[in-house]
Amino acid sequence: MQDNFAAKLWVNNASMELNPFVEHILAGTIAGAISSLKGAETIQTAELHVDHGDVKITVNKKELPLTPFPNDIIANTVTGFISSLKGVDRVESLRITLKAHRAKG
Repeated sequence: MQDNFAAKLWVNNASMELNPFVEHILAGTIAGAISSLKGAETIQTAELHVDHGDVKITVNKKELPLTPFPNDIIANTVTGFISSLKGVDRVESLRITLKAHRAKG
C-alpha cells in the first residue's frame, strides 16, 4: 500500500486554492520532510505551521520537537516553495495540513 495525502494550505491566514499538481507536490514534499523526523514514521494526519521562521509540527495529534537545524531547513524549503505560488506576494505565516488516504497498488 502507498500513502497519498490530501493537502490544504493557508498563507498569512488566508486559504489558498491548490490545483491537483501543486497539491500533490506540496503533500509529497511535506510528508517526506516530516516522515524523516523521529516520532513521525507513520503519518495519518499532520499540521505544519511556520510563523516568521519558527516551525511547529504536529503528527497524529502529537507535537514533534525540532532542533534549530531541521527547523531552519523545513522553514526555508516550505517558505521558498509557497512564495513561488501564484498569488503569494510574501509569506509571514503559513499552515499546511495533510491527511493520509490509503491507495491500493
